[in-house]
Amino acid sequence: MTIPYNPASPKAEEFINHQEILDTLAFADERSKDPDYCRSLLEKARTLKGLTHREASVLLACEDPSILEGIYDLAREIKDKIYGQRIVLFAPLYLSNYCVNGCVYCPYHMKNKHIARKKLTQDEIRKEVIALQDMGHKRLALEAGEDPVNNPIDYILECIHTIYSIKHKNGAIRRVNVNIAATTVENYRKLKEAGIGTYILFQETYHKENYEKLHPTGPKHDYAYHTEAMDRAMEGGIDDVGVGVLFGLNMYRYDFAGILMHKEHLETMFGVGPHTISVPRIRPADDISVQSFPNAISDAMFKKIVAILRITVPYTGIIISTRESAATRKAVLEVGVSQISGASRTSVGGYAEEEEEDSAQFEVSDNRTLDQVINWLLTDGYIPSFCTACYRAGRTGDRFMSLAKTGEISNCCQPNALLTLREYLDDYASPETRQKGMEAIKKELNHIPNPQVRATCEAYLQKIDGGERDFRF
Repeated sequence: MTIPYNPASPKAEEFINHQEILDTLAFADERSKDPDYCRSLLEKARTLKGLTHREASVLLACEDPSILEGIYDLAREIKDKIYGQRIVLFAPLYLSNYCVNGCVYCPYHMKNKHIARKKLTQDEIRKEVIALQDMGHKRLALEAGEDPVNNPIDYILECIHTIYSIKHKNGAIRRVNVNIAATTVENYRKLKEAGIGTYILFQETYHKENYEKLHPTGPKHDYAYHTEAMDRAMEGGIDDVGVGVLFGLNMYRYDFAGILMHKEHLETMFGVGPHTISVPRIRPADDISVQSFPNAISDAMFKKIVAILRITVPYTGIIISTRESAATRKAVLEVGVSQISGASRTSVGGYAEEEEEDSAQFEVSDNRTLDQVINWLLTDGYIPSFCTACYRAGRTGDRFMSLAKTGEISNCCQPNALLTLREYLDDYASPETRQKGMEAIKKELNHIPNPQVRATCEAYLQKIDGGERDFRF
């Protein structure tokens, strides 16, 4: 019996429907050869209303050089219109690498007996957070393996409480996003009550058969439970969720269609899609070799995927980590990425003390310090932002999207970026970075269209110069 495709269904195999993806790929193969149709899709995307999973898949399959250039030009145009030059920064904080799953692409898998297993105590978390604050970070993404004994929900909640309680000099973590295993509605409700920002969970791949092979043992083997996690998170009151696939595990065109179908499902069920989409690629780590995954994608295809995501989901944040090299990050920032990590450590600990190489989840390609990353962004004309205002002001879920789609959010995002950048410059920046940043703020102030907002921003900047902190629109 054929399983029907139904984006309004709560069942994973109906809203991420295998036959619909196969039909989508066949449709894309045929229509991608029609340049006029592809150009019509670009014109549709130019209205900032996005594309369907089928339409986006057509552009991904299109090999016409002129269409590809049009995709990149439109992605730059849309990104600039919605985000301006702002780039949000964050850092991952790995709490524990104890894990009961058997994921074949991750060195944390249970059968790996030579990786150093570690779980941070609350005192160790305090040291890590102070080290992150002393770099200038305001936003963290918590990471932990799935282990109900070593990493129960109460441990995660205690860690969140500890992180928010730490104030060192002028430092403060103002937003804690959480990337932990799929869990229950009750536990998602507890995370919401603890004050998390976005709940993040990567699907890894939407191909059910391959998913089960890649996760042969452990609770993560349950494809439906994992894929339906965002529904439970929404039911638990978390309206900012972040999705992602690990490109290279499976055929990229299949997972590209899958992630957009997931987005369409969330919009159908809850009225709002994912707040962010992450685009990690498979990386070597400990006992994991990239050569074991023949579906790994090229830099050129990676850039194309990011650009099409930007024009397909114009108001959704796109995240790239330090998995990617500085050159790759530079290329995809231009065509769609809006959030990046900086000075990341992918092992448990590593910020307060030297990182243990054999406990890292994956290799980091961009090893620059946060100050070097900020300097690079400023040099390339971007405005580094540590803003956390929307989450703290309750502008989440459909409330955020309604403001974003009307353009009103720019009256908050632009000045908030400048205020948080100024805090960084005063408290943490090197002299060279500070000079570049001050020049950028002076220039960007003139781009705030609302004169009242501009005047208030200037007043706040003066108060920051006088030692006050944490102003926001």
